[in-house]
Amino acid sequence: MAEKVLIGKITHYFPNVKAAVVVIEKGKKLKVGDKILVEGHGSSFEQNVDSMQVDRKPIKEAKAGDAIGLEVKEDVKAGDLVYKA
Repeated sequence: MAEKVLIGKITHYFPNVKAAVVVIEKGKKLKVGDKILVEGHGSSFEQNVDSMQVDRKPIKEAKAGDAIGLEVKEDVKAGDLVYKA
C-alpha cells in the first residue's frame, strides 16, 4: 500500500445530511475524483470524492486553507483525519 498523505482534518459533521467540513492542510490539494481514507475514533473507511463545496457552491479542486463541505458515506467526528488513498 502506498504511503498515506494527510490532506486535512474534519472540523464539523452534520449527520442529517451526512456531510463533513474538512480543512485542507498547508501545501495540499484535493480534487473531485480523488480517493480518500478517513481515519479516527475507532473507524476508518475509503471513498471517492464525488463532489465538494465551499460556501454551498460546487468546486472541482480544494486548496490549502479551504474549509470544504464533503459528503461522507459513514459517520465521522470532529478531529478525524482525511488522507489521500
